[in-house]
Amino acid sequence: AAAGVGLIALARPLATRDTVMWPLCVAASSGLVLPAASGSAPASIAASPLRVAAHPLLQAPPAVYSPSKDLAGRGAKYYDGRPPELSQSIAQALKEVGKRKICVITGASSGLGLHAVTALTSSYEGYYVIAAVRDTAKMDEAAAEMGIDAKDYKAVKLECASLASVRDFSKELKRLLRGRGLDRLVCNAAVYLPTDPKPRFTDEGYEMSFGVNHLSHFLLLQLLMPDLKKAKDARVCIVGSVTGNKNTVAGSLVKPVADVGDLEGVKAGAGSVMVDGSRSFDGAKAYKDAKALNMMTVLEAHRRLHPSTGIVFNSMYPGCIAQTQLFREKRDWFRYFFFPTLMKAIGSYVSQKEAGERLAQTIADPQAAKSGVYWSWNGDAKSIGVGNAGGAGGDLFENSFSGMVQDEANGQLCWDYSMELVKPYLK
Repeated sequence: AAAGVGLIALARPLATRDTVMWPLCVAASSGLVLPAASGSAPASIAASPLRVAAHPLLQAPPAVYSPSKDLAGRGAKYYDGRPPELSQSIAQALKEVGKRKICVITGASSGLGLHAVTALTSSYEGYYVIAAVRDTAKMDEAAAEMGIDAKDYKAVKLECASLASVRDFSKELKRLLRGRGLDRLVCNAAVYLPTDPKPRFTDEGYEMSFGVNHLSHFLLLQLLMPDLKKAKDARVCIVGSVTGNKNTVAGSLVKPVADVGDLEGVKAGAGSVMVDGSRSFDGAKAYKDAKALNMMTVLEAHRRLHPSTGIVFNSMYPGCIAQTQLFREKRDWFRYFFFPTLMKAIGSYVSQKEAGERLAQTIADPQAAKSGVYWSWNGDAKSIGVGNAGGAGGDLFENSFSGMVQDEANGQLCWDYSMELVKPYLK
């Protein structure tokens, strides 16, 4: 459609009690909904062609969702307490590190995180990675396949769907660092659940995209700040996304659009299903809102902490990694054929290898040692086409956050509300 999307399907008119819903064109890859050309649409639709999906006639009454029912349905918590091997894993890692810089990377067992570990340990000297992952055996298998030397990393258990796990991981790392600083923190782990008809919840009752993508990393940053302060020239990178930036094609035209509102859902805390306080769940928007919070956290940390600590806080857009595990909820034809083909056509596609190299550059290259920056390559993604959309190739440059992400009032709310939620785990 607006982004050169094919595979357009026509929906039959949908009769309601007193009106007829006119045909719609649905862009299959993005959920973008546009009025069809045939016939004349009602004025309320024609006046806002990119907001058809939000038309009141298409909205179902908001459902009531329960974290306790979600827990009962899956039968167990994601985290059942500190694993006995946690201390041993971190202790072994710190014996091997020597004088190298220590870098913690979450979500390192696949996709962007795994390729960042590969690039960091092979292209830059003096780095040791603590791979904070859900499945340590999976990480070790993936590292062996990628040719990552076992002496350059250690897989350590971290379940981002549990704030208790984040607390235990951080406490054990801090104890075993014994006063040594933490040089790099990369917050990369994420879930994307666009097809879920109802929300999933973390162990503490937070909507999954919000809890994993934002809140777990916010807590991790707070707990590890004392250790980052001890290191020389420490850096923190929280991975961003064009989908959370409304000043891009993907962030403005591909619906639903990220909109955190006044962060009423964050303020309300556990049980809320959307960041803006809406009671109508939308998995795609939940992901985009969480990525917006990631970038807002970077800017607020830069404003609050960089001047006094010197720690560099930044974010980055790696490009559209069409085959990443982030899209594991999608069907194979979409993941391995349609979406990669489309992204190549509009200039957004980047391989997992190149995306990993970009993330490694963000945390290791002297060029990226500037705080409060949203790093990008090969175009700002504000238009489509090779050289414009953030795809393969190009040089590192400072991109711009959207107005919503830069808004200082919302940044303060994001920080303060999130801090209230994680307070019980800071003790």
